[in-house]
Amino acid sequence: MRILLVEDQPKLARLLRKGLLEEGVSADLAATGLDGVWLATEHPYDVVVLDVMLPDVDGLEVCRRIRAVDDGTPILMLTALNAVPDRVAGLGAGADDYLVKPFAFDELLARLRALARRGVVRRSDELAVGDLRLDLTGHLVHRGTTEVTLTAQEFALLEAMARRPGEVLSRERLLHLAWDVAYQPRSNVVDVCVKGLRDRIDRPFGRRSLQTVRGLGYRLIEDVP
Repeated sequence: MRILLVEDQPKLARLLRKGLLEEGVSADLAATGLDGVWLATEHPYDVVVLDVMLPDVDGLEVCRRIRAVDDGTPILMLTALNAVPDRVAGLGAGADDYLVKPFAFDELLARLRALARRGVVRRSDELAVGDLRLDLTGHLVHRGTTEVTLTAQEFALLEAMARRPGEVLSRERLLHLAWDVAYQPRSNVVDVCVKGLRDRIDRPFGRRSLQTVRGLGYRLIEDVP
């Protein structure tokens, strides 16, 4: 098994690499997010182990950049953040599993072997909520047989919601899921995009699939005429 370890703490990286080598696992090291993206997209690995806290580009963005090129290699995220939203954000960015620091080496090894056994997992290139369909490869959206034109921001927001149909998502979480660090927490980009989406995927078709949950956020549901 060959893995890529993206970890900026030299001592931890060396210890993990030494332990993995003793278990017959070959490990390449990257100390920055950008190096991790380059190695992960230029070389084949059985698993990528990715720390969230990196000195240049954070692990969530690294995960997204890897997934933009490679949607199959398993990614295990290491994080010192134990809050549920942080773990959800990692999985939402494209990770397959997470492990909270501090962790036992045996648990890391077991998870790596489990992910390697699964091998490359091709993710679906289409999402559907009722008759609303998203083609993730072509960045196309259809309501029934009618194609709907969206901006890049609107598509990113709709994808985040379509991956979690029926789930109430706060503005802050939608910012994190759709654009991560690109906007400040108090930005109104979510509200602007929601309005744009309603004008395109709901109102012309007499639907109300994109709902406001007062005081909590938004959710996308299946809505039929």
